[in-house]
Amino acid sequence: MKRNNKINSTQIAQLAGVSRSTVSRVINNYKSVPPETKEKVMKVIKEYNYFPDMSAQVLAGKNMRNIGLFIIDKGSVSSDPTSNTLITSVIEEASSQDYYVLTNIIQDCKSPKNIERIKTVFYQNRIDAGIFMGADNHEPFIEELIAEGFIIGIVDQDLPGRNEPNRIVYSFDNESGAMKAVDYLVSLNHQKIGIINGDIKRHAGLARHEGYLKAMKKHGLPIRKEWILQSDFSSTSGYTTMKNFLNTNPELPSAFFAANDSIAFGAIRALNEKKIQVPSDVSIIGIDDHVLSQLYHPPLTTFKADFTGMMQRLTQDVITTIEQDNKEGIKVVMGSELIERESCITL
Repeated sequence: MKRNNKINSTQIAQLAGVSRSTVSRVINNYKSVPPETKEKVMKVIKEYNYFPDMSAQVLAGKNMRNIGLFIIDKGSVSSDPTSNTLITSVIEEASSQDYYVLTNIIQDCKSPKNIERIKTVFYQNRIDAGIFMGADNHEPFIEELIAEGFIIGIVDQDLPGRNEPNRIVYSFDNESGAMKAVDYLVSLNHQKIGIINGDIKRHAGLARHEGYLKAMKKHGLPIRKEWILQSDFSSTSGYTTMKNFLNTNPELPSAFFAANDSIAFGAIRALNEKKIQVPSDVSIIGIDDHVLSQLYHPPLTTFKADFTGMMQRLTQDVITTIEQDNKEGIKVVMGSELIERESCITL
């Protein structure tokens, strides 16, 4: 079935015996149109396979019912089940409310060409709002879009004082989750605890690092610089970081807190290559509860984050903001729960 480009709304009106404005009201589902008139107009529209021009809809101030989903990731998104869960959750929730999702992966958000391409989608009114995943805590071009008045949903951000009505932010309790991870290790009698950080330019990376430091100080435990390892949030980086650390023949802590489960997977692989066993030689705890965590060897102890629920609620709030004005921005911090498996032991 193809759109009929040879007929317009004026001709539809003539064929239905109504005014052009009545056709417009039918297309835009105005309740004031009598049922019999609506039925007559819709019969002609279906007969001639007519679809309204979306550019005219934009000029008339109508919503496109499109949301842009922008994933900032230098790696392969398709190979990461957690990213796929986040993306699918947005699409499913948007679809349930008759919205489409236009998805784009940004591997280099510092590229002027990429930034211009993203901005063009907004400035040309192809989308009603944008959702960003994987951005730095302060990403200048995203802040510019918010300042321009575009509706922006952000996963994982903490900028105190920024509460614009078009800013919708959802995060997990990153600092608190890291503190609870250290608390759990201490409850197992661990005192020598290291951390494998995520990307500290991102809110989750910095907040989880700060949570680790606060918990260590709270328990009066030594914070050793050589046990603070820098990684990003990928399994590949977790592996490389741990491998480089082990190549220095260091004294090992009794446990590591990994800033997410993907990092933990990579770190465990590097440890196994050196014949260092988890958990008998060193305990590992993660955070997020990756879909593969219970299947890993050993099954990973972690803190579960409800990614599906978070993305559904974020998408709901973005759509609500599109359809009605907010008086202030939305900022939601979601909790996490301990999932005990087999990667940590009591000393």
